[in-house]
Amino acid sequence: MKIGFAYLLIALLLWNCEKDNRLTFEPFELISENCINCPKVTIHIPKALDDTPISHIINTSVQEEVISLLIYDDEVEASNMEEAIQSFKNGYLELKKMYPDEPVGWEADVDGKVTYEDKNILTIQVNSYSFTGGAHGFSSTRFLNFDKIKEVEMEPMEIFKDPLEFQSFAERKFRDQEKIPASGSLNATGFMFEGDEFYLPKNIGFTQEGLQLFYEQYEIASYADGPIVLTLSYKELEPYLKFKQEL
Repeated sequence: MKIGFAYLLIALLLWNCEKDNRLTFEPFELISENCINCPKVTIHIPKALDDTPISHIINTSVQEEVISLLIYDDEVEASNMEEAIQSFKNGYLELKKMYPDEPVGWEADVDGKVTYEDKNILTIQVNSYSFTGGAHGFSSTRFLNFDKIKEVEMEPMEIFKDPLEFQSFAERKFRDQEKIPASGSLNATGFMFEGDEFYLPKNIGFTQEGLQLFYEQYEIASYADGPIVLTLSYKELEPYLKFKQEL
């Protein structure tokens, strides 16, 4: 019984150590004022609560991403999300002055979530949708990857030991997924790779299912095709990643 209790105690201590490696988040919501001549803006993002450098870096990066999605009035230099919402509103009001009979309102929705975390890495995915007139709105997905040990935000290529070697591997997986022969033209199947040569997307992020390569609408295909997503398992990525995944 004593031996069994000792094993249980060790297991609990190890579990607590693993748990302590994870950051603490709470949901943060910001909604624009409700008025007739106001565009509708809704923001839902995770906010890191720990008083640590990496938490401050995460919150700053997420806020900057939200601001970049909402800035519409070049005369306004937004330093926070409230000012970015005002910039978006100014853009709408300026359009109303030019076209007072414009019947369609503007809207923007930003939603963020933590998609992956281990002792080394944390990833936040920011999805957004905005409509400012025209035939359809604009959707985007952005991955923010953070090195928790170095306490920095990482650029996508910093994830890999050898980015060019990984790109060759990713192209083989992409061709397999899209059923494109190894020696065949990428664009012959309807894609729009510049120069008919494979390249990695701007958005690459860690998820529970694997590393996600996310091509935005228009990035390599038509709007009607929507985003093109390639998800690679961590097991097959072991030779290419700088970090060993510990789910």
